[in-house]
Amino acid sequence: MTQLLAGAATPDRDGAAACGSETLASATASLNSWIEVDLDALAHNAGALRSFVSPSELIAVVKANAYGAGIRGVAPALENAGVDRFAVVWVQEAVELRALGVSRPILVLGHANESDIPVVLQYDITLTCDTLALGRKLAADAFAAGKRAKVHIHVDTGLHRDGLTPDAAIRLAQALRDLPGLDVEGLSTHMANADEADDSFSGEQEAAFAAVCDALPWIRYRHAANSATALRRPGARLTGVRVGLALHGVQPDFTPEAGLRPVLQLKSHLIRIVDVAPGEGASYGLTWRAGRPSRLGLVPVGYADGWRRGLGNTGHVLVRGIPCPMVGRVCMDQFLVDVTDVQGAATGDEAVLIGAQGAAEITAEAVARTAGTIPWDVLSSLQARLPRLFHRDGIVETRQ
Repeated sequence: MTQLLAGAATPDRDGAAACGSETLASATASLNSWIEVDLDALAHNAGALRSFVSPSELIAVVKANAYGAGIRGVAPALENAGVDRFAVVWVQEAVELRALGVSRPILVLGHANESDIPVVLQYDITLTCDTLALGRKLAADAFAAGKRAKVHIHVDTGLHRDGLTPDAAIRLAQALRDLPGLDVEGLSTHMANADEADDSFSGEQEAAFAAVCDALPWIRYRHAANSATALRRPGARLTGVRVGLALHGVQPDFTPEAGLRPVLQLKSHLIRIVDVAPGEGASYGLTWRAGRPSRLGLVPVGYADGWRRGLGNTGHVLVRGIPCPMVGRVCMDQFLVDVTDVQGAATGDEAVLIGAQGAAEITAEAVARTAGTIPWDVLSSLQARLPRLFHRDGIVETRQ
């Protein structure tokens, strides 16, 4: 149910449109639903995190379309904010960063194939290497091209999701060490319970990782900390920290306050209001029935946009600064909200699904709790058909 901007600016070669001096109010007037991304808040968070973890480098994790915020606006803003490196999961995400003009080092955290090597060399991308065959092929192709490729080796210290056992990681690093055309630049690991109340297992992982680092003293770049670990475990900050969710202003559970600001807001306009008599139902299955004369507003966001179906009859949105309950099932493209208690509610009113309106606020964390999931899931699920507007102080700089 989203739509293009009337009179929208022409997209640039990467698909993002430059906007100049357009205000958010004018840019969103003809939209059904949209996402606002505050670039000033993003830069603030990068600075706050840099101060918090200094002297460790800040590795900005921008996988999954920058956690749903939109890579085309977020990545250039973070480079301008002075992050030291970027990290993504897949090679194609790294290529997209280079297409956007990102010049900082980019690390691919996930699995890569030998078929990825040509673009890796073309765009100066650092791979996480998990096999001797991949390392040898990358080294040989880099040497033949007169280049020197970089790799990191990921150590499985207990998460058992990816990476090599400590012994296997040491063997691979030693086997790759002297290959012409290749630098084994870094070692990494990932914590299993960094944002749990009891993160004591992280101490065991730190010790296991330290043993690998001690066995490979010639590999100088080490990184183990995600956002939560970086904030709560100073000893795990090492050379660099990988921060993703915290950059977007979401404070991980059980971590010290870092002065972060929310970056993303999800908004919509009420596109219809209908009166419902007591006893009448609404939406598929009629799972909600009016207990009083009610007014229902239609919000044009649905599970095809990433808005969880399970939020039906449990979630809330803000209309004129008042929390209004979602009623009935969430549909593919829309859902209903009870605006009976909102005096003067009318079509065209702004509805805030994530963000602030007046003195009220609905955070991504609150949505996640209601949906029985986590903020990472809520944000990264937001789909591409929701327009992203990247702004500073209410002036739109670009859109995706």
